[in-house]
Order: sequence, then C-alpha cells, then structure tokens
Amino acid sequence: MDVISSLLSALSGGEVEILDLTSPLSPATPVLSLPEPFANTIPLSLEKVSDFDADGPFWSWNNIHTGEHTGTHLDAPVHWATGRDGLSVDRIPPSRLVGPAVVIDFTDEVAGDPDFLLGPDHLDARVAENGPLPEGGWLLFRTGWSSRSGDAAAFANADDGGPHTPGVSVAGAEWLAASPISGFGVETVGIDAGQAGGMEPPFPVHHHLLGADKYGLTQLQNLDRLPATGAMLVVSPLPIVGGTGSPARVYALAPRA
Repeated sequence: MDVISSLLSALSGGEVEILDLTSPLSPATPVLSLPEPFANTIPLSLEKVSDFDADGPFWSWNNIHTGEHTGTHLDAPVHWATGRDGLSVDRIPPSRLVGPAVVIDFTDEVAGDPDFLLGPDHLDARVAENGPLPEGGWLLFRTGWSSRSGDAAAFANADDGGPHTPGVSVAGAEWLAASPISGFGVETVGIDAGQAGGMEPPFPVHHHLLGADKYGLTQLQNLDRLPATGAMLVVSPLPIVGGTGSPARVYALAPRA
C-alpha cells in the first residue's frame, strides 16, 4: 500500500483524526488594537450581494471586508521591516506550509502570570526532553489563552499599561529565528507578547522570526488536543498577491487519542 493510501486508510479507519485549530471568523473575532497614532486593521464584516432575491434569485453571496491579519492568520515575512525583501503570502512554497507540529505547553505558568515570556531556557529544556525541533516543522505555543477568545476584553486583557498576554522574550525570539522551524504558532491575537512594544527591539518575534524567512500563526485553538510530538500541521492561507498575510484555515492530522 502506498503512502497516500495508508494515510487515507488511517483517516477512514479512525486511527488518525483531523483537528481544526482555527478560530471562527466573525465580526466578533478579536483583532489587534494598536495605540494612537498608529492605524489599525478592521474586523470582519459581510456585505450582502444577493440572498435568493431580485439581485440573485437562485444564489446567496457576500463581499468580505476585513484585514489580512484578522483572526487565525499567517504572518508572511514582508509583514515586518526586517523581512520586507522576503516572501509575500502568495509566494510561500506550499512545502513550507505543511510539516510536523511540536507543542510546547506553558498553560500552568500563564495561568499564574499572563505576562509570561518563553525564553531560551524553556526552549532548551524542551529540546533536551523531546529532541531537536524538526526541520520545516511548526512550534506551537500552548498557553490556554484560546479559552478567552469568546470575550474580546478578556482576550486583550488590557489595562492602562496596555495588553497583558503571554509571548516570547527577546532572547527567545532570537532562539526561534535560529532554529530549523518553518513557523511559530500562538493562541493569542499576535505572535508577540502583549507588552512586546516596549521591548528592544519592539515586537521581537516579528523582528527576528519574519526577518529569518519564517512565519507566524495566531489565534489557534484546540492545542490541548494535540500530542507534544507526532502530529502534522496544514496551514492554508489565501494566496493574496503581494499580501503581507492572510486569514488561514489551520488543520492538524494527529493519532487519535
């Protein structure tokens, strides 16, 4: 039996399941909010074109209004100044969008400290315990933050000092950029911590990761259903010509627990 037939057989037989890691995309989906004087992207809205009416008696369809970086989305290298000469989302090779998934879980730490930062020591400990990160793989940072996604205020967790959400330290971002992964995925609104604007450089995961021709994934869900290793990730952004990113449907193929 060939490889594809084996996979299809495992799927139909239930040995492998397909897990949707995507947040539902609606007008209520949280979006990143930057302070003045910076401009912000728009949330999703739908504009009816026809709905089985005089404008289209047999069909219903809508125009979509939203930003590239809304909901579960992919950050392409050209999204950031350090990657501005890199790939737009339509030019990312499909082979870079499918690969092994590795989950690193700091749910307990984040429950006690919403500003928790993933650093080199955490990443080195993960490698020592489970082996090196796979070439072309995706490191997924499980924090439990997706449990807040139905409440925009709780998801942002902001006060007068700005948002307080978990992320990665400057040294951790450098570690990720030097690693063999294709990309880094999070449950939060963006790939950087809520307080990352005050770091040096600002937003270090964007700075280092995208500058190293790697990709970011945001607002993932169901990471608790993935094993630490042994799953495969499939990332499906829209191939927007010249796009700096795109909303994406993200799946994982994993052995059934």
